[in-house]
Amino acid sequence: MRRRSLLAAFGSIPLAARAAQPLRVVTSFSILGDLTEQIGSAHVSVQSLVGPDGDAHVYDPRPKDLRTLMQAGLLVRNGLGLEGWMDRLTGAADFKGRVVVAAERVVPHTMTEDGGAIATDPHAWQDPRNGILYVQAIAGGLAEADPANAARYHEAAAGYAARIVAMDTWIETTLAPIPASQKRIITTHDAFGYYGARYGVEFLSAEGISTESEPSAKAIAALVRQIKRQQVRAVFIENMTSPRMAQMLVRETGAILGGTVYSDALSPPNGPAPTYLDMLRHNTTLFAAAMR
Repeated sequence: MRRRSLLAAFGSIPLAARAAQPLRVVTSFSILGDLTEQIGSAHVSVQSLVGPDGDAHVYDPRPKDLRTLMQAGLLVRNGLGLEGWMDRLTGAADFKGRVVVAAERVVPHTMTEDGGAIATDPHAWQDPRNGILYVQAIAGGLAEADPANAARYHEAAAGYAARIVAMDTWIETTLAPIPASQKRIITTHDAFGYYGARYGVEFLSAEGISTESEPSAKAIAALVRQIKRQQVRAVFIENMTSPRMAQMLVRETGAILGGTVYSDALSPPNGPAPTYLDMLRHNTTLFAAAMR
């Protein structure tokens, strides 16, 4: 009898008085997902539309993404033209929640696209100082969407920003001894402009290579000529690009292949770059080893 009365009493407690459910957050890709989880911790439930090793440039939303977005209270996107598909998705989902543009306060750089067109470079997170701006923007959005935990979000953001500052200092210290004449790298995707500007590394995007398709024999031949012409010390394959290219470049140029780096997406949890800070450390370690 007493057991029944206790159950009845519990059932009468208003929902608001029970344990609060985590805020549902959708992020456009895995790097933003990690930043949001670092700040929100147990108070958020985060789903990234483009997961580890995915390419946010060319993502094609699926029907389940509509359902995911419709259930979310907050959307975190990069901005700077990265997610060209996002407006279609939010329109189709009739999304009414809050939207955070993580790069809103970033001073944008430009980049040269295939064919020579000049466009805004969306890869601002590659400069840790911009990473701090991302964290601040995300914390603000979480606080607005979930005021009850606002203080926790801002406190977590401040602590995480301090870790990013420490990483920035470590990268500077690691790369400083390398002569400027050796700080030249080719990557298969023009994604490290902000990183290069921050640390004095010249990144040369591979001519004729795109993340949108497998490289052709003509594109590979152009890349071989570029490596030889520009006397590049190191070539890096990104996690979104076919690794078969690496074997050809070693055979044809003798260039140092520095391994796989992460630019637009994190690795899976069991990989070398499952978090934003892991990504920065992993990439820098490989860059430094190849340029020395």
